[in-house]
Amino acid sequence: MSTEIQAWFLGRLPDDWFNEPAEVTTDREEIIVIGTLPPPESAQDAVPPDAMAEGRIKRFREDTRARRIDIAGEAERKFGRKVAWGARCGSVTEVFTTLSVPVMTRLRQSERRVLDTLVDAGVARSRSDALAWCVRLTGEHADAWLAELRDALRRVEEVRSQGPQGS
Repeated sequence: MSTEIQAWFLGRLPDDWFNEPAEVTTDREEIIVIGTLPPPESAQDAVPPDAMAEGRIKRFREDTRARRIDIAGEAERKFGRKVAWGARCGSVTEVFTTLSVPVMTRLRQSERRVLDTLVDAGVARSRSDALAWCVRLTGEHADAWLAELRDALRRVEEVRSQGPQGS
């Protein structure tokens, strides 16, 4: 389904919005579409490029709001998932309004103690924040492995879509 969603967005998005095809990522609840904007050309060397990039992203967000809402509405009806948007410009990336979804988990005492230590140390405000922090940290350090796993899952999805269709 993720290749269908990606293809739909690549066909639906206006050609003049981004420099290159948008990055479309999905999970069970949400679709995130991040496009790359042209880098700002600084008229003065003293102008910080990140500040110009932030301004360009803000302008894109405001100028395209109505069309993004329309496209998101179509996608939400078609795919049954919420849509979040983002933009990348130079070294700056911003995602606009993304979901924060509760996830139920069962943890043993030793695992809860890890979370409590993070809370007690001020690394996180709550067990929920501590768990999110652990997931982000794991994701950062396991990026290559997770990317390979996601690629394998995409290949499985492609093979399934080419197989016989159920009745």
